[in-house]
This record gives sequence, C-alpha cells and structure tokens, in this order.
Amino acid sequence: MLKTHNQVLLGALRGLDVVLAFLAWEFAYRARFFWLNWPTADYIPDHAEYLKAAFAAALLTALTFSLANVYRTQSFIRPRQDFLFLLRGGLYLFLTLIGVAFYYREFSYSRVHTLYFLVFLLLLLVLSRYLARKSMKWLHRHGYHLRKIAVIGSGETALNFAQRLAGYQRTGILLKGVLSLQSGTSLPTSLPQFNDLEELVQRIQRQEIDQVFLALSPTEQTYLPQLKEQFAELWVDLHIVPNLGSFRTLHTETENFEGMPVVTIVRSPLFGWNRLLKRGLDMVGAAAALLIFGPIMLLIAGLVRLSSAGPIFYRQERMGLDGRTFNALKFRSMRLDAEQRTGAVWASKDDDRCTPIGRFIRKVSLDELPQLFNVLRGEMSLVGPRPERPVFIEQFKKQIPDYMLRHKVKAGITGWAQINGWRGNTSLEKRIEFDLYYIERWSLWFDIKILFLTIFRGFVDPNAY
Repeated sequence: MLKTHNQVLLGALRGLDVVLAFLAWEFAYRARFFWLNWPTADYIPDHAEYLKAAFAAALLTALTFSLANVYRTQSFIRPRQDFLFLLRGGLYLFLTLIGVAFYYREFSYSRVHTLYFLVFLLLLLVLSRYLARKSMKWLHRHGYHLRKIAVIGSGETALNFAQRLAGYQRTGILLKGVLSLQSGTSLPTSLPQFNDLEELVQRIQRQEIDQVFLALSPTEQTYLPQLKEQFAELWVDLHIVPNLGSFRTLHTETENFEGMPVVTIVRSPLFGWNRLLKRGLDMVGAAAALLIFGPIMLLIAGLVRLSSAGPIFYRQERMGLDGRTFNALKFRSMRLDAEQRTGAVWASKDDDRCTPIGRFIRKVSLDELPQLFNVLRGEMSLVGPRPERPVFIEQFKKQIPDYMLRHKVKAGITGWAQINGWRGNTSLEKRIEFDLYYIERWSLWFDIKILFLTIFRGFVDPNAY
C-alpha cells in the first residue's frame, strides 16, 4: 500500500536527485576553482572534462542511493531518519567516486572538488526534501493525494495495523475509523471508530472512504460471506491483512499464482541478484583475506604443528543454509582427546583442553581463519550467523523460539551478533535476536559495514576462549 501510494513521489525524488547531483557537481567546480578557490589551485582544469564527469556522477548517485535504501517512505515521513539515510548515501557515493577516479587514468580529478560536491549535494538534498514535505502537506490540506482508510476487525492484528496506520498521516494516509464485528469488544479511545457496518457503508457511499482493510480475528471469519456480499455492491478498494497468529515473519511477500494470492511468511532475503551479489562479495573478500592473512596462517600452522601432536586443522560438523551440514575448518587449538572425557560441550574460560598456542589463537579469533576456504567452497559466507553443531541445535531449537530461522542464510565467519559482543557463553536469546535482525535487514551495504566493524570489534573479545 505504501509502495503504490508513494511511488510517484519516490520516483520524482529519484529523478530530482539525479538533477541535483549534476548541479552539485557543477557548483563544486565553480566553488573549487573560482568562487572560493580554497585551497588555492595550481591551475584551472578544463571544464569540459568535469562536465563529462557530471553525467557519470549523476548516474552513480541514482545507483548508489538505490543500493543504500535512501528511497524509503518510512524515512521520508521522519526528517531526522531521512537525513541520516541521505548522509549515508552521500558517504557511499563519495567513496564510490574516489574509487572510480583512482582507476580512471585519462584525467586526474581534484579530490577537494569531490568533497565540495558532497557538501553541495547534501545541502541541495536536504532543501529538496524540505520543499517536498511542504508540497505534500499543501496537497493533503487541499484534498489531493489522500487515502481514506477503514479497518474492520477487533483482534490484535487489527489494532496493531490501525495504530501503525495512524503514524502515516503525513503521507496522506488517513485512518477514518475501526469497526469491530464482535459485540462487547472495546477498542482504544485513541482510535476513531464506526458504530456499525451500516455507518461504514454509508460513509463509503458518500466517498468519505476509499480503502477498506479486513483484519479479522479467527472468531470474526464467519462474517466473511456477509462482508463479501456487502462490498460487492460498492466501489471501494478491498484489502486483507492476514492473521498469522504466533508466526514469526521473515521477508513476507504476497504474489499472484495463477489468479490465486499466495502469502510468503518466511523467506530468505538471498535470492536472485541478492544471492549473486553476496556470493561475489564472499569470493572477492575471501580471496583478498587469504592474501592478507596468508603469511600469518602459515606461521600459525607451523606453531600448531610444533606445539602438540596431531593435525594442523580441525574439522567439525556444523549446520548452515537450510539445515545442510558441512565440515567447518579451524586451526586445531585443543588436544586430540579433548572430547573423549567431556563429550560435546562448549569451550569455557581457562579450558584445560586447550594447547598453549591454541589458547592464544582462540583469544584473538585467529583459529577461524581456515574458514575462508569454507567461504570459497560456498559452504559459508563472510557475514552471517555463526554456525552451530547439530548436537546443540537439537537442544536449542526446542528452547528458543524461531531459532531455526537463522538458517535461512549461510553461516558466517563474522556477524552482527559477534561484533556486538554476543559470542561464546553469552545469552543465546540475545544472539538469536541479533541474528534475526541481520536477516530481516540484510543488504550488501550491511555486510560491508559488519566486515568493516569486524576489524575493530571482531578479533579480540572477552568472551572469545
């Protein structure tokens, strides 16, 4: 609903941002070499070269802002959140331009000019959003671009939906009232209400309502035939909000299959282009990490071999995407007979099963570097929930609601939970909460952010042992 209601607005903003990026590039050229000329330029470069680059900068703005999720209705109605998304998109664009300029050797562009461009672009974007909000407010005040909505239902689903609709008034979505079909049901006084179905029908006939949402509780489903007959004689748009009970939703989507609506409740975010993009990041990132950490890995392999008898690597069965198991590689950090006495248990602080070198590499998380080979083989990803042993999963899935949803993406070497300190013998519930947060909000930029933060938070951790 929000997507279709605001598609013209968001489409206009996309086109406007391209124009503003072009203008900001031109303003930056004038400011850098003429208006301010700070720091003083040694010479004035050919304007024609910068004019050609302006078109490329405008197109890169459109692409980068789309990937950075700048165009979100939820952000547009909250100015502060919108500014943060614009700032993030601008920073991503700046880094992209610097990267492109580094590989483009036919002409050397001023990096100071690129900074000027970012400043001008952000100023123009903030101004454009301010004017867009004022324009939308004027349109709404004069009765344009409005959606007048009624909600039918009295259960938790209906109330939650109605309360969320009430927060979107700035976009022109107006909640006109809620109708309970069950006698004796009291609705919150903060929500407008209809007395009965007859009143709702009369207001529809007076064109005071153009959208009706059925959010019926299980006990209200018996009213469907009556509602179908009633609304068949009206011109109002009709929608159904399904009551999913206690189901945890994950990337919910509705599609049409041979004329039948199908609601997807749980789905991995990694399909189509998303899967290819993440796999590309994994391949490039793992190969680069092996080049960087290769000498360290050779040194650790030698120390493991010298410090205790046994193989250099340790293979342990773990569960990954869609419940498929694989052998995760690690540098061996414990004695060969580590689990003969204890069985399958989690490592603990000052675990006497660890070898001297093993205790150190576990403390700084270097024992997990061989999992880069798991990434190259496609069994793991650089970023994702940490893989767990099947013997523990059988226990956890019965104790922790929605635990198995973490297997809708590949397991990762690092992850959102890990860089926030939820690793080792910490709360499993909090770890799953962070894992599901990552899956629900996955994007390529989120992966890049986690990889960047891993440099500072991912290696040394008090709970790594």
